[in-house]
Amino acid sequence: MSDVTEQQRRELGAFLRARRERVSPVDVGLPGSSRRRTPGLRREELAMLAGISATWYTFLEQGRDVRPSRQVLDAIARALGLAGAERTHLFAIAVDEPAPTSPDQVLDPEVARVVDLLDPAPTYVTGATFDLLAWNTAAAELFRGALDHGEHPNLVRWVFLDQDARYVLPDWTDVAQGLLARLRARAGRHPGVAVYAELEADLRGASPEADRWWPRYDVGTPGAGIKRVRQADGQVQRLAYTSFDVADRPDQTMTTYRRQKYGEIDPSGVR
Repeated sequence: MSDVTEQQRRELGAFLRARRERVSPVDVGLPGSSRRRTPGLRREELAMLAGISATWYTFLEQGRDVRPSRQVLDAIARALGLAGAERTHLFAIAVDEPAPTSPDQVLDPEVARVVDLLDPAPTYVTGATFDLLAWNTAAAELFRGALDHGEHPNLVRWVFLDQDARYVLPDWTDVAQGLLARLRARAGRHPGVAVYAELEADLRGASPEADRWWPRYDVGTPGAGIKRVRQADGQVQRLAYTSFDVADRPDQTMTTYRRQKYGEIDPSGVR
């Protein structure tokens, strides 16, 4: 196992605490009580379910210098009911060494050419903090206003801080929560990196929703699905989208859209 930093240990503790507070005792076969002072499971209950010492688990949440094995992390993940992106995130912040410097925002020119070649399918590439690194004409027309903020406009800032985004995105709450979950996952894997801390502060300082949702520690990964977008003429169209990690640039993502065909099943299972 690689060494972990003090900031990374604190991040692990915050994630475990947020997830523990979401688990109802009834969900795991324990008696519930209306007299509980805190939401979710107690630390002692979670430790019992995971088969580990309550004191040792408390040290984990407190960010103490203890080194959980993969077997212990797996037991905690099962006790918390973690799967998919949440389980992956647990192992990433507990085991892997985070990036010590600002993430790479340099885009390969060949990737930018692919974005242009995909026009008229709206396509863009985002960096580690969701700065828009490349986009084609169709994307600029679809997400009008998102690209009007400097050399590298930021998708998260537009969604949360520009009121026009709520008009362009009829399902704004779902889109915003999903985007913030992906940012939260990346920030958790880069504790102490200034660009993430600055973006968090800006969002939470100006957006009540971001301030309320950030401590919940929802995490997500890029994927596929359906997004509704309101066009300039007021008509709402449903677009299927797919996201891909850029080769050799794990923090860069290409997302491309196409008009959804009638009767087509949503690949994400949700709107």
